[in-house]
Amino acid sequence: MPLINMPEFSGRLLDDFAARGAMRIDTPVIQPAAPFLDMAGEDLRRRIFLTESETGESLCLRPEFTIPVCLRHIESATGTPRRYCYLGEVFRQRRDGDNEFYQAGIEDLGETATASADARAVTDAVQILGHLLPGRRLSVTLGDQAVFEAVVRALGLPAGWQKRLIQAFGNSELIKQILLRLASPQPVAGLSADMASLVRQDEAALISHIDRTMQDTGYSTNASRSPREIAARLKEKLSLAETRLDGTALLLLSEFLSLELPLADASAALAGFADAAGLSLGSALHRFQERANALAELGIDLSRITYRAAFGRPLDYYTGLVFEVSKAGDEAVLAGGGRFDRLLTLLGARQDIPAVGFSLWLDRIEKARAL
Repeated sequence: MPLINMPEFSGRLLDDFAARGAMRIDTPVIQPAAPFLDMAGEDLRRRIFLTESETGESLCLRPEFTIPVCLRHIESATGTPRRYCYLGEVFRQRRDGDNEFYQAGIEDLGETATASADARAVTDAVQILGHLLPGRRLSVTLGDQAVFEAVVRALGLPAGWQKRLIQAFGNSELIKQILLRLASPQPVAGLSADMASLVRQDEAALISHIDRTMQDTGYSTNASRSPREIAARLKEKLSLAETRLDGTALLLLSEFLSLELPLADASAALAGFADAAGLSLGSALHRFQERANALAELGIDLSRITYRAAFGRPLDYYTGLVFEVSKAGDEAVLAGGGRFDRLLTLLGARQDIPAVGFSLWLDRIEKARAL
């Protein structure tokens, strides 16, 4: 494995983290692969470097820090709130071929004042980059997974389509494909007309038919799912395939996803959209406004942050705020993060722990410093 050099500004960066009340935490380079494969999202899963232990356990080179930091927090049984920082190498396939690079960042675990914690994460990322890149103008893009989920649920889609849309958040091409499917439903491949009729009408008869077929073919002895489970899956697939979102709902969802404006104007725009559409977005709008207020209180100019309704980040564990920071006029992401309130529970924490954090891409920052 070729050696790469630690960025020369790393010491200053760690001092900055310490001044912000973050305690450095170290995590092993070799990690259990299951948490990343289960929770990190398809984009990261495709790029992980996998290996095995002597006992056959699936392992990987550390592809990011958030999951390892959360696992270490759970293992140490440390109370919250707790603020951690990290700096080290991560390993994952990149299109530019540079598969080893340094990341640093801060994770806030257990802070119940979520709006303030969100605002602090964004502010810290911007301020730290300002220290490392003096005189450079930065561009901040912000999205909100929770607002998107509230819109999707308010449209009354079946649970299966809600799940697909929510998982696709931030992937504009996949969202577009889903909307096309919802506009023009397609038949389920490999399902005969007689079978489709059985799926629609008589669950008991469907289960019996599947059971007989499994017995006759000998498949039942090796089946991982029961006839009842297979029937439920077929009913779900047919329901998803035959669901058609009416033109008004499609137009509303497309209108929402097209929203892009300064954060200073975003709360009013979202409220106006919800009122005009007759959608109740629950507490999502209130939390959005609270976060904007908290950012303004920290001195952030909301007119310099862009809110994009369709903006997400390619990790499945985000639950609310998502954001990225780049140099103005440059697409390279220098910092990115968001809120991940469900992650620690999924990793084994005994109680819900709110969490938010961000990562800095040190190789990209180093290149930006040289320009």
